[in-house]
Amino acid sequence: MIIKEDIRIKHLIVHILDPTIGMPVLSDTELEYGSEVADFVKEHIGRIGGGDDARECRFYERESEICQMLAAYEDENFVGASQEIAGLLFEIMSANIDIPPADLMVARFREGEEEYLALLKMNYKAQYTHRTMPLEGEGNSNELIRHKSILPSQTQRLTEAAIIRLSDLALWVVEKKYEVNGEKTDYFSFLFLKCSAHLSHKSKLSIVGRAVESVQKEGFAETERFERQMRAKSIIQEEIEENGGFAVEEIAEKIFDDQPELKVAFQDKMEKYNMVKETIEPQSENTTRKYQSQHLFTDTGIEIKIPMEQYKNPGCVEFITNPDGTISVLIKNIEHLEARI
Repeated sequence: MIIKEDIRIKHLIVHILDPTIGMPVLSDTELEYGSEVADFVKEHIGRIGGGDDARECRFYERESEICQMLAAYEDENFVGASQEIAGLLFEIMSANIDIPPADLMVARFREGEEEYLALLKMNYKAQYTHRTMPLEGEGNSNELIRHKSILPSQTQRLTEAAIIRLSDLALWVVEKKYEVNGEKTDYFSFLFLKCSAHLSHKSKLSIVGRAVESVQKEGFAETERFERQMRAKSIIQEEIEENGGFAVEEIAEKIFDDQPELKVAFQDKMEKYNMVKETIEPQSENTTRKYQSQHLFTDTGIEIKIPMEQYKNPGCVEFITNPDGTISVLIKNIEHLEARI
């Protein structure tokens, strides 16, 4: 995990990769930057290195030009190396018109005791801005123009980026599929970086959640399934809160402790993703937020959101199965009730 506050930028450069102008505009000098630009870059690096969207990857060493280049990398050749990397990416972009134009920001930085290289593809977005034109004689005319090369904001997530640890060339990649030769493809990892990718922690957690829900849907009647799903969500939340994550094998034991046949069905689903022996350790609160509360939706249109700590307290909430099979939710010990419009 990369901590934004611990990042120290050593070198920074920007190359313009817009296939509509026919050639890349490569910078021959490093970017002169102040604290605001440094904070901008650190924010994007921190989002990738400290979040759960990035997938940990390994280069195909023989096939990857970038891997071979970085194996012999020296800081003295930072500008030249960044130009070669930008050239490789521009060639792929030029051959596939669905890949959006962008600036490629290359950053050499240190975090803790480790040295890294970040490749940040800043896809353009179009926004309006103003322009002032002098009138003939005296005065000005203010106009609105649509600028087509606005970079992502500091709070916007990049859809294509990589962070490479230079000591062992391990890398973390975020990417978005674009159409290549008629098929949606992870071009950033497959064609550009040429690396193999593992699932991100966010994807793994989502797969576990969907698999638990699917198995319980097949194994329990509707009224019992409701309680089982809430219990499973509570178990996962507790493991994340107390231990920072969980092993898939252990969570299966806890969720399906009294249903061995359902545990086997769950493990079969995990086997399809090669996740039976996985440990899931999400870093971002955004990833785990949905496990911090129970969301209930009734067939009569009522929605109830219960914080997990309240759900676990029988003195706050009670679920009652009525003789006719319907379910009542009893909310207890309310000291103050407020209605908002």
